[in-house]
Amino acid sequence: MPATKTKAKSSPKPAAMIVLSFVIVIAIGSILLMFPISSAAGQFTDPVSAIFTATSATCVTGLVVVDTGTYWSIFGQIVILLMIQIGGLGFVTLVSFFNFLIRKKLELRSIQVASESMNTSGFSDVKLLVRYVIKISAICESIGAVLLMTYFVPEYGVKGIYISVFIAISAFCNAGFDIIGAVETPFCSLSPFADNPAVMIIVSLLIIAGGLGFFVWTDIIMYRKNKRLSLQSKIVLIFTLILIVTGTLLTIITEWNNPKTIGNASFGSKVTESFFYSVSLRTAGFNTFDLESMNSISKLFSILLMFIGVAPGSTGGGIKITTFAIIIMTVLSVIQNKGDTIIMGRKIDKESVYKSLTIIVLAALVVSFTACVLFYANTDDNIQGIDAAYEAVSAFSTSGLSVGVSSLCNAISRILLCLTMFIGRVGPVSFAISISVNRAGMKNEVYPEGKMMVG
Repeated sequence: MPATKTKAKSSPKPAAMIVLSFVIVIAIGSILLMFPISSAAGQFTDPVSAIFTATSATCVTGLVVVDTGTYWSIFGQIVILLMIQIGGLGFVTLVSFFNFLIRKKLELRSIQVASESMNTSGFSDVKLLVRYVIKISAICESIGAVLLMTYFVPEYGVKGIYISVFIAISAFCNAGFDIIGAVETPFCSLSPFADNPAVMIIVSLLIIAGGLGFFVWTDIIMYRKNKRLSLQSKIVLIFTLILIVTGTLLTIITEWNNPKTIGNASFGSKVTESFFYSVSLRTAGFNTFDLESMNSISKLFSILLMFIGVAPGSTGGGIKITTFAIIIMTVLSVIQNKGDTIIMGRKIDKESVYKSLTIIVLAALVVSFTACVLFYANTDDNIQGIDAAYEAVSAFSTSGLSVGVSSLCNAISRILLCLTMFIGRVGPVSFAISISVNRAGMKNEVYPEGKMMVG
């Protein structure tokens, strides 16, 4: 029986426009960072380092090949900060906001792109959601900056104001960039404040707030009116708590006696640093101890947590919590001989299950290929396999935590890391759709059923 075909009009590709918006921001940022005005030494920056930094900032990753606080000038740091903010909220989201601000009505296609950009295609009022995104971001970053000033200003004087604002934006956007190296030692991240629980908690809360996703925040804000949370919000909140607690406990267990990480810290500092590391694994990129010195088992579970990432429609990356939850519940449903994926008494549609499976497969292929290239293309630097895998997953999940591989990589490996960060930020499915070729004229094709043995 031949397949029956139904003609359909070609539809626009919001995914392609989102990908293009990120490419434009990265390109402009790279050019600006190459100029002497962007470096502290007043010299041109090589294209690979500029592109790597621009990609890492726009994709809110945090991987760096030069210290942000010492290598870049104030101008260069502001360029990086703007890319972090644009990358975290999404260029399309910001453009939509300014269009709403000047009361310019968006076309249907623009609304589709804005909805796709925030990964909230099911949200009916895009205009309301865009406004919530801007307000939530502004409030969280402002409160975070003010709280950090109470610690950074006494420590660093007036410069502490700038440092507080920079880290608050970077933390909420889950970017992991910092400029502490300018007043402490290069590449130190937040290690000088490892024994300061207040700073650790403030930054952690900013990271969590950005990682929950704007859909969840909107749901929480509207809870007083609706008296209920959506299934997505419940899953995100529950799994966020589970993953943070799991990461904290695993870090404590595996690194408790490691003198090169948290082994020599006090009991309180061990708990605080383990909690902070677990939160930062959710695609934030800050660290308080030497990640290269972690035990291999710690790096392994870190890879798994980074791979999962945070919530859809958030400032972070990874395959997303909802994707992970759907796959886990699908496996449990199959084991229980159920015909559908059931979560909290709700049946998940097949399209979401198929998309989740596609995301995981594509993500696994991307990080596997990247890890292999990092391992085999940099043999002179004696990069270990677990470290190559850690760096690859960190890039894809836009976590930005590094075990030193990025700084050892050759130019080809760094460009590949840039591509991996880019795919991780826009999403593997969106990236694949954006570069795919539309099949002309046919849609909704119906095929005869075929059966295969599995398992």
